[in-house]
Amino acid sequence: MNPAPDPFAPFEAKMRGIGLPDLAIRAFRTAYEQLVSGATGLLDRGQIRSPGKVQSAAGLGDDARKAGVAALPHTVVIKLNGGLGTSMGMTRAKSLLTVKEGLSFLDVTARQMEVLAAKHGARVPLVLMNSFRTREDSIEALSRYPGLSCGLPGDFLQHRVPRILAEDLSPVVWPAAPENEWCPPGHGDIYTALVTSGTLDSLIDAGRRYAFVSNSDNLGAVLDLALLGWFVASRAPFAMEVKRRGQADRKGGHLAALANGRLALRELAQCPEDELDEFQDVSRFHYFNTNNLWIDLHALKAELVARESGLALPMIRNEKPVDPTDASSPRVYQLETAMGAAISLFEGAQAIQVDADRFAPVKTTNDLLRIWSDAFILSDDLRVVPAPGSAGDGLYVDLDGTFFKRVPDLEERLPHGPPSLVGCRRLVVRGDVHFGRDVCIEGSVEIAAPDGERLDLADGTKLAG
Repeated sequence: MNPAPDPFAPFEAKMRGIGLPDLAIRAFRTAYEQLVSGATGLLDRGQIRSPGKVQSAAGLGDDARKAGVAALPHTVVIKLNGGLGTSMGMTRAKSLLTVKEGLSFLDVTARQMEVLAAKHGARVPLVLMNSFRTREDSIEALSRYPGLSCGLPGDFLQHRVPRILAEDLSPVVWPAAPENEWCPPGHGDIYTALVTSGTLDSLIDAGRRYAFVSNSDNLGAVLDLALLGWFVASRAPFAMEVKRRGQADRKGGHLAALANGRLALRELAQCPEDELDEFQDVSRFHYFNTNNLWIDLHALKAELVARESGLALPMIRNEKPVDPTDASSPRVYQLETAMGAAISLFEGAQAIQVDADRFAPVKTTNDLLRIWSDAFILSDDLRVVPAPGSAGDGLYVDLDGTFFKRVPDLEERLPHGPPSLVGCRRLVVRGDVHFGRDVCIEGSVEIAAPDGERLDLADGTKLAG
């Protein structure tokens, strides 16, 4: 009697066909088998509880900072750099977008590292986790900073995995756009990619033990010496920076605790529909994941050696149309993982509460206009910080998505640069509004163009509310 065919065989053949390594294939098989068995990746109220109070970074003092300085020769900074910023109309690495004084996200990060090296005499390598679409441009941009790699690989590649037809759990075949047959496996792929690229061994062999990992578009994710010193002294294998959840964070991943006492991360896609109100209750789950992580690379390697298929991170099943421009096209599953979910896999993993300024991502043109404006400045150590007297992180900007959603749209309507917002608390723009030179907004202001018409604000216009 012939054995039943392996339903994963066509996926394996497809992955081997583009040269994906064995570990990446085994990791995807694990996730696929969970899907076939009926797993949804959901975490319900019976599996988690509030984690209670976590330690605050506010109490860290000079001793922690000194320990951080001492640990710099053993530290590496890793930035997740796979995003294209397509939701903002971009077609290349989002980190190459200009954010302040002609500098991109990558420029700001690179110069921060140079300032750190000049001040403390210890270079910390900057390593990017790129995607195939971001690699070439990003490496070229960082070539202006030749000392950043410290002789180590400057980047490694995130893998890609097949999308799965929801109807019968077979590999997606879409000749009209073959790229739609594949998807990124989420930033949880960082652990597998560190191994398959050889980067993990290269870092350890070079004496680098402590990794600070964050998103490249988070301007608040600066290598903090006191936090580094705390992590070293804690001897934790893994730590997550969290902040108090506000209403703006209610749909973001939150910290939780499992029945075995370990900490866990729950994303919105892992919440049952009938518990969405509880998920968004910031008084129930107090802490938001900033995606700033600290990892002991020795502990990570030991954990990976012990697991044949890599870290078995909780699966996140996302369902989408195969053609993102056609909602009626066949439904597909994307199997993803979140890198912060590794907090539940390491015994002794910790979380630490940080100030809100450690989480300052630029996700929309609303965020971008705030940063472009004079409400934020570059500090001497190349951090983007609120300008004196400004509302800073409290500045609320809401631009009309029809006319301002894409970066090119924003640039078209700000031909002379952003308006002054240093004295502004709230700016709402509705309709096709174009800003002249030296426009100044103060207080709380709403600007609306007449329906179907363009509104031009003259040079030197001052609006106050």
